[in-house]
Amino acid sequence: MNAAIVHERTYVGLGSNLANPLNQLRCAIDALAKLPNTRLLSQSSLYSSPAEGPAGQPDYMNAVAELETCLSPADLLEALQGIEDAQGRRRGLRWGARTLDLDLLLWGTQLQSSAKLSLPHPEMHRRAFVLVPLREVAPALEIPGHGLITKLLDAVSRVGLRVVALP
Repeated sequence: MNAAIVHERTYVGLGSNLANPLNQLRCAIDALAKLPNTRLLSQSSLYSSPAEGPAGQPDYMNAVAELETCLSPADLLEALQGIEDAQGRRRGLRWGARTLDLDLLLWGTQLQSSAKLSLPHPEMHRRAFVLVPLREVAPALEIPGHGLITKLLDAVSRVGLRVVALP
């Protein structure tokens, strides 16, 4: 007897501040839609926000994609890193400028912490550039271990965050 295939709702944060960030995000969303055993359910608007991390970086473009997938968290993370690599991502300075950053924010209600992957993403509940687009695609979402997205948004500054393109 075969085990049932589990379809899990997942959310991916997208960010870019190099090499035409608007195009980087649009290409990444297209790539997410083509992942095996995965369906792109929705995407947020594209937002601009000041870069966090080393000074002198260009502003970031950010978005969130909602997926339904049969991939495990580890397999989805590997697929996301493959998309990053294909779009010129070079890993270097932490929180430095990058062509593309894809963060697995949530995989269902799973709580996980390892050297390779933490779920939910450990900083997402503190970042308006994640929470605002996430609320756009999932307005009643509860983030495991942190609470309702609407309450989390009350506690973060949105200074500098603005919509630059609709989905």
